[in-house]
Amino acid sequence: MKAKTNTSTLDQFVTKHYGLKGSTKRDEFEQGYENFKIGILLQEARTKAGLTQDELAQKAGTTKSYISKIENNIKEVRLSTLQKIVELGLGGKVELSIKLDAN
Repeated sequence: MKAKTNTSTLDQFVTKHYGLKGSTKRDEFEQGYENFKIGILLQEARTKAGLTQDELAQKAGTTKSYISKIENNIKEVRLSTLQKIVELGLGGKVELSIKLDAN
């Protein structure tokens, strides 16, 4: 006899706790998650480049505090500022994509 498990997919979990896609609560959650991902991606790129937050800030013409706030999801970053940090500070390029939900 198999034991019953209470596992669910990430989407099921999010729907249970934040509502269906398109609801205000779900939209706010998903926007926060996207900002969190940007901070994590920036931190990973900076670490891979062997730079401290201060070194990255100096190269990009910003402050260590600002880099820290982005990486820790305290401050949202404008796309133009993110591009400047990635291009000038890391010597990289920001790539975007747009996905439309199939109806």
